[in-house]
Amino acid sequence: MSQQIDLEIPLGKRTHLYRFFEILPGLLSFMFLLLPIVLALIDPLISAIFIIIYIITYIIRAIAVAARTLQGYRVMKEAQNIDWRQRLLDLQNPHEALKKIGYTSRLRWHEQEHIHNLQRLSKKNDHPRPVAIINVVIIATYNELYETLESTIKTVIDGSFPARQIILVVAYEGRGPESTQHAAQALVKKYRKDFLMATAIKHPQGLEGEVIGKGGNIAYAAKKLSKKLVKEGIEQDNVIITTLDADNKPHRSYLSYLSYEFIAAEKRHNRAYQPLALYLTNIWDVPAPMRVLATGNSFWTIINALRPHALRNFAAHSQSLRSLQQTNFWSTRSIVEDGHQYWRSYFSFKGDYEVVPLYVPIYQDAVLSDTYLKTFKAQFLQLRRWAYGASDIPYVASLLFTKNRQVPFWPAFARLIRLIDGHVSWASGAIILALAAWAPLIFATDASRSLTAHALPSFASRLQTVALLGMFISVFLAMKMLPPRPARYKRRRTVMMVLQWALMPVTPIVYGSSAAIYAQFRLLTGRYLDKFDVTDKALVTESGDKIR
Repeated sequence: MSQQIDLEIPLGKRTHLYRFFEILPGLLSFMFLLLPIVLALIDPLISAIFIIIYIITYIIRAIAVAARTLQGYRVMKEAQNIDWRQRLLDLQNPHEALKKIGYTSRLRWHEQEHIHNLQRLSKKNDHPRPVAIINVVIIATYNELYETLESTIKTVIDGSFPARQIILVVAYEGRGPESTQHAAQALVKKYRKDFLMATAIKHPQGLEGEVIGKGGNIAYAAKKLSKKLVKEGIEQDNVIITTLDADNKPHRSYLSYLSYEFIAAEKRHNRAYQPLALYLTNIWDVPAPMRVLATGNSFWTIINALRPHALRNFAAHSQSLRSLQQTNFWSTRSIVEDGHQYWRSYFSFKGDYEVVPLYVPIYQDAVLSDTYLKTFKAQFLQLRRWAYGASDIPYVASLLFTKNRQVPFWPAFARLIRLIDGHVSWASGAIILALAAWAPLIFATDASRSLTAHALPSFASRLQTVALLGMFISVFLAMKMLPPRPARYKRRRTVMMVLQWALMPVTPIVYGSSAAIYAQFRLLTGRYLDKFDVTDKALVTESGDKIR
């Protein structure tokens, strides 16, 4: 009989194995950054071959990303147009629903999946019924405005899923300002009648073994709610929990779509459900570099939704209450509790776990503070926190390379390699693409410089122009995804939305690579990030004033 594994990140001193894998991503990133220089000192030709191969590999990836982005956008638009509420109601009686559906020879992907689900469920007939599903929405807040919280709550109420089957939890921090506590309690009191249940739960500060972060807040709230559900006699197998940040606006079909996929899943409690995170709500208001980054991050979530084998929990996501109880809810020791929750669940379910993509968005704000300088700093802090997901590398390795391993080795090893590759590429890729072609010319000795060294920068530049295809697609889709232009902006603002993409070669280095290198350096030196830096997301009024 296998022993129960410890799902927690270690506190204090690490084992030698754990420290090795904490050091590894930073070490590999610095090695890749230095490799073109080292090779140039040895032989400019070898360095040039390495750089050309790297650029060609990048171009192939860029073409694939462009194709995936177009495909993902099309799938997202289709999913948004589906009546998920009706699809969900069909699961109440799958046999009767099949009789009403007209069969044609040409069915869309989602129509084929729906018919397949109805056929399978009608045979077993042991699935939970839609009327029994309870959706819990936990809104985590630290210092957000009353207006921000209220807007999110209204979005949940106005969705297609019945609010009388929704439990609202506003999870606020005891270390936060009193204004947020008053806002949470006032909003719960105001909207309690609209929900099955509504409550505000205060997360005490200074609990032992917790880092300062969102994980402790939502875990504490979910545990408190779980006890309350037992007292109320609510069937916990039918409860799904979705975590939202205070500025998140779920698509009106999200909870219906989520409930549909939960019921249709064969192993519904061994799954997480991941929507698309689109950072577009305030996109007209933020500075140009933030717009480029926000749009790029939105595309990244769309692309990943089409790669279920690589999909991980990110930002807002959903799991069943039973699934969360299996892992003792979210980690209270990580500032990246969303992505880390995937690995906790993966090892807890012994590898029999995956993330189901939901192709509708949860809209979020891009980073915005009350000055440009504060906005630029806040953006770096947000990306640094995301990049600190490299801390999952030693966590995964420690549970993989152990006698008490409880997951199949090779599938888990492949996941570890993808995890390492993703973080190393994040830190080094943009810098190598932008600067490495100059290494043979600058660092090779005079005697060893050759025609290759002089020609490489120009040749590399021509190669990289092929990747502009991806940028043109990004510009096209970014314009199509824009929310309506606010009346406070004139038409020339739209022109700036196109011209901003000239920053595309710069932002991945200034923000992406630098944030990843910083996070990995903290891991390498053992100076761990133990505080969740709350991202500034100011509100802009119709008059153009900013409110923090």
